[in-house]
This record gives sequence, structure tokens and C-alpha cells, in this order.
Amino acid sequence: MLFIFHSKENQDSGGISLLTFHSFVIETETGQRVDRFLSDHIRTVSRTRIQGCIKSGAAVVNGRQVKSSYVLELNDRIEISLNELEEPVLDVRSEAMDLDILFKDDSIIVINKPASLVVHPGVGHESGTLVNGLVNQFSQLSDVNGAARQGIVHRLDADTSGIILVARTNEAHLHLAEQFKSRTVKKEYRSLTWGTWEDISGKIDKNIARSRSDPRIYCVDQNGKESITEYLVLNQYRYCSQVAFSPKTGRTHQIRVHAAWSGHPVFGDEKYGGGTKKCKGFLPDVTTNLSKAMTMFGRHALHAYKLEITHPKTGQQINFTAPLPDAFVNLIESINV
Repeated sequence: MLFIFHSKENQDSGGISLLTFHSFVIETETGQRVDRFLSDHIRTVSRTRIQGCIKSGAAVVNGRQVKSSYVLELNDRIEISLNELEEPVLDVRSEAMDLDILFKDDSIIVINKPASLVVHPGVGHESGTLVNGLVNQFSQLSDVNGAARQGIVHRLDADTSGIILVARTNEAHLHLAEQFKSRTVKKEYRSLTWGTWEDISGKIDKNIARSRSDPRIYCVDQNGKESITEYLVLNQYRYCSQVAFSPKTGRTHQIRVHAAWSGHPVFGDEKYGGGTKKCKGFLPDVTTNLSKAMTMFGRHALHAYKLEITHPKTGQQINFTAPLPDAFVNLIESINV
């Protein structure tokens, strides 16, 4: 990879600003998105800012404007000019929040996220998110993904409870992100699914893509992205099973999609066929009991139970466990009749 760098200072009424120009020629690092490539090589600027530069035309490939999702090819020339001292700062509201902190040091924080807590601010969720609570308690968080996603290395659906990993420095963030990318992070989720599984353990290797009919959900699609989930049935009850899922890839809604495809959707998952309609067709008292349990639980039965990583600073293998919430335990007991 050839790298050329120029910088110059421009004086204006607001003082000195440093305009920097970066140019790259791709010789070996083909096959990755242009925004990811630039964020990996210009670490003083967030990926969100880089995506803005690409969208505005301040970053071009072979002299042409492209999308952030453009996949780099051999001999592509990337040029980007930006003011690295003018990284825009989003005002993320600091909010007092009772966070269940499983572990913290100067590099990482491990949170046991409750159900219904949105991870970061976005449309319709400007406050009351995990990031709002993190900003209140910690003065230093990584900003690789921009101010609205400070510290956030990966995410959980709002209604999924359990372990979420937070980075305190950009160095830790990049190290952890590489672990997720290279699939060395070990993850285990606990779930209650419908029906009894024919095989006690197995692997679901089915590609996943966004649904063409409803872009809010995902589906198994041979033209989608590689998606692999291993599973182990822990307990089987008359109508449901308790299952441990270990996703080897990190697609959106992966476990929920794979469980539904297998004919055993997650209990309470309205989006993927495990909701209230699934309670019908049983004897009246069974339908009543299942419907009541689902209503009281109030979400899909999925919990991020275990996580194992390489510590970004010490290099040691460390693992964390978030016990099942009381409501989850009560759900299992009410179903096991």
C-alpha cells in the first residue's frame, strides 16, 4: 500500500485550522469497504465523520464520488481532505442511571444491560439510552464511532438483556473491534424457544439478508451474508425448550432468524413468529397459561449470557457471565408445567 500525506495551515477569522490531505493506493487491502479502510488508517477521526466526508464528496475513489459501502479493488486511489481539528461534537445528554457493572478498568467496561434499554441515541431515542448513562458515570469513553455511540463496540437489541462490552479508549475499541471481525470473541446467549428440538446440539449455517418485503426484518437468503449459529438444548419442556446459542458471526437478529428458520422461534418474538399467535391451537387452559406468561414477560426471551475476549491491554483471556434476570427464571418456571 502506497501512502502519501500532505498538510497545510489556513488562517481565518476563527484562528488556525489544520487542513489535511490523505491519499492511498490499494495494493493488497482489497475487498473491504472504503469507510472502514479510512477509519482504520486515520484514527484521529471517527468513522461517522469519515462517512460524512464520503457523502459530501470530500473523499473520492479514482476521482469519483462513491458510497461508504464501496468495496475497494486493486490499484484504487483514495483521496480525502478534512480538518481533523474540527471533529463535530454531538451533545449527548448526561443522565443518571443505575447501571449493572460486571467489570471495569482503564480499558473496558462490561455492563449487564436490562431489557428495554436502547444502546445508543438515535431517531426516536435521543435520551434514556445506555450511552446517556455511560457519559454520566465515565469521563473517558472511546469515540471511534462518533459521539452518539461513545464506547459502543457492539450492540444488543433493545429487548435483549445481558452482556454488552464498552471501550474506554480508542486503542481498546480498535483492538476489540478486530476481535469481533476475526471471530475470536466467544459469545453465548440463553433463550426460551418454541417446541422441542429433534437434535440436542447442532450448527445452523444459513446466510441472512434483509427482507425484501419488510426492510425492518431479516430472513434466511442464499444470497445473503454468511451466518453461523451453534446451539445446545439445555432443557426441553412440553411446549418450549431452553437453548444456549453461540453465534459465530454477528448478523443483525441472527439468533432470532436462525431459530425461526429451524421451526423453533424465540418465545415472545413477535417479529419472527414466536409471539402471541403461537399460543393458539392448544387446549384452552394451555393457551391461557402461555399467553399470560408471554404478556407478563413482555419481550422476546433472549439473554446475552457469556462473553469471552482477549483483554486489549494485558492480552489475557477473560470471560464474563450475566445471570438470567429474575423475570427470565420466572418465565421458565411458569412454562415448565
